[in-house]
Amino acid sequence: MGQAQQAPGPPLRGPGKQRSNPTPKAGRNLPAATAVGLGMLFLVLGGLLFLPLGFVLVTTTFAVFGVWEIFRALEAAGTRLPIIPVMAGTVAMPLGAYFGGSESLLFAMLISSVAVLLWRSLEGAAGSARGIFAGVFTLAWVPFLISFAVLPLHTSGGRTPVGLWPEGVVPPGAWQIVTLLLLVVSNDTFGYLVGASLGKHPMAPKISPKKTWEGFGGSIAGAMVIGVLACLFVLDKPWWVGAVLAVGMVAAATAGDLAESMVKRELGIKDMSSILPGHGGVMDRLDSIVFASPVAFILFSAVAGT
Repeated sequence: MGQAQQAPGPPLRGPGKQRSNPTPKAGRNLPAATAVGLGMLFLVLGGLLFLPLGFVLVTTTFAVFGVWEIFRALEAAGTRLPIIPVMAGTVAMPLGAYFGGSESLLFAMLISSVAVLLWRSLEGAAGSARGIFAGVFTLAWVPFLISFAVLPLHTSGGRTPVGLWPEGVVPPGAWQIVTLLLLVVSNDTFGYLVGASLGKHPMAPKISPKKTWEGFGGSIAGAMVIGVLACLFVLDKPWWVGAVLAVGMVAAATAGDLAESMVKRELGIKDMSSILPGHGGVMDRLDSIVFASPVAFILFSAVAGT
């Protein structure tokens, strides 16, 4: 996410055969990317506002697909990820965060890490250190971080419904997650628009040559507008809270995007997969959200009394 554009980087291999059809200057199929992005956004927002457990299940599904993509990429690079305990932890963490809060999330992370250690140790010594490190790293990177997007649903009055919101009232925690998603989308959208048209100075040319400082500035400006509007009309917070949230979300989302780009370059791949038309893989969409979720949780907790 946050695709501020510059000159294309060195050619990388993708998960399959690369398409030969021309793409726009932005480097992706805009109609397909827009349709898929809006579909995902409506699916997630629908769960948040009408069926909270549905949102948790959608989040868990995205995490499962993301972990599977990482498993395939690592396996192609010669690292065997202990997929069974990692997948079990991927399912357990968002559900634990929803029903049990932060304590359950931390406990699920701990148990999953121990399970990875024991599972990989029983498979033999060859490559065990890399496999264990990769397993714990994947657990921390995807399901643990993204579960922070679920925590506000538990902390809002301590209610964790399995059906519709009680009395049809959407709690503040759900609106916080809506704001998080809008800020991440605005980071992507405004950074992409400004970077594609004005981007000239790469932020990290060795990691992501298409991400520019101009695009980063566009992300901050656009996210500030969205953040201020969300605080005034949705969250009932002072306008400056929206500015703080915007800067925090853009910084975290950009760090997540660069982190995934670094991992992909290390593995020698262009996209994690091609499952989402116009986007690449699920991890190519989650890269910003997984870093932004814990930052949003911390910032909302810090400004809770304002």
